[in-house]
Amino acid sequence: MASIKGPAPAPSSFPGSDKLRVGIVHARWNKEVIDALVQGTLESLSKAGVPSENVLIESVPGSWELPMGVQTMFDQKNVDVIVGIGCVIKGSTMHFEYICENALQGMMRVSLDARKPVILGVLTALNDDQALERAGIGRNGKAGHNHGLEWGTAAVEMALKRQQ
Repeated sequence: MASIKGPAPAPSSFPGSDKLRVGIVHARWNKEVIDALVQGTLESLSKAGVPSENVLIESVPGSWELPMGVQTMFDQKNVDVIVGIGCVIKGSTMHFEYICENALQGMMRVSLDARKPVILGVLTALNDDQALERAGIGRNGKAGHNHGLEWGTAAVEMALKRQQ
């Protein structure tokens, strides 16, 4: 039986995307996964027509710091939308739950306060294999799918929607 899970197709063209300024703020934890997600996001931004010179990339220590990093980029840079990218992998303590919930709520608050879109690009994985598969670099023949590809497209769609 085929899965019904997943997004409907995104628009195929994005008139005006060449004028957008897009920010990416990424955590430095779980570098292999983060690097792949950033590359997927950049690939989809380019495919949607955003020039590479219109993309600003900054890093923060971890996913906990993403909301402040995103807010600071909105305050200091002239960007239309920001993709916040992180990867939190569950360990044996409650740390996972605290980081995930607050990073996600924090980015939503920044988006609403700034009245600009923030795309949630935080993987919350129960183990290393889940994280790698969701970055498109899985092991043992399970490459998975790079979710950064959707995040770049969502950034363009939401930034243009806000400008309408």
